[in-house]
Amino acid sequence: MKRNPCRIKGAGEDNSAERPVLTIRQVFAVADAIQPRYRMLILLATFASPRFGELAALRRRDVDLERREIRVLRSQAELRGGSTIKGPKSEAGKRRVAVPKAIVGDLREHIARYAEPGADGLVFVGPQGGRLRRHNFRRLWVKARKDAKIPDDVHFRDLRHSGNELAAEGGATTRELMARMGHSTTRAALIYQRARRERDHTIADAMSGNIEQARRRPQGKRARKRARQRGEGHAGGTAGNTAA
Repeated sequence: MKRNPCRIKGAGEDNSAERPVLTIRQVFAVADAIQPRYRMLILLATFASPRFGELAALRRRDVDLERREIRVLRSQAELRGGSTIKGPKSEAGKRRVAVPKAIVGDLREHIARYAEPGADGLVFVGPQGGRLRRHNFRRLWVKARKDAKIPDDVHFRDLRHSGNELAAEGGATTRELMARMGHSTTRAALIYQRARRERDHTIADAMSGNIEQARRRPQGKRARKRARQRGEGHAGGTAGNTAA
């Protein structure tokens, strides 16, 4: 019997473990290890952060190479024995996502070589022209992951997670992250914002180490003189205030 998860105790809680994040070098390693027709799937999944179903439903007319954008308007839902194309769960799911300039050339080449013809042609299809299916693609993903020496616990969906981390580290605000992810609530975006803040502390700690190292270096005569003058001025000021 189906039940509304809102009425099931604990169903709304998120206790999932933190997912792994791939470096840019690792992303390209697995992209180069997979079959060439799926290389762009790996890169877009990371650097534009659409979901697998959204990539499977992407059409030529959804790609604007001049503006370096893709439009996410629909998603492929897989059913037993087939699949169907449907709209996003919310209006926020309909979105334009900027594609990094560094991979636009790869995207252009992919469309020319592998996409279906015509404006409605699918951007990603199988070797025989069939639609992408998670189950079939998973075997290719696992092999490429092993060939690229990526840890076994990394799933395809972690590419989206990695891309969101990169966007947050690049300075994306909560609203900007929401727009890229296609979320109508701040909850998921705040996860990546927190990660960015933690990274900011790491950067500050590294700067602190450089500051301390610089202060330990021997000072020249002029620097020592300035330091003595600052010390004398501070002491004199303190004495004056005490006398008053």
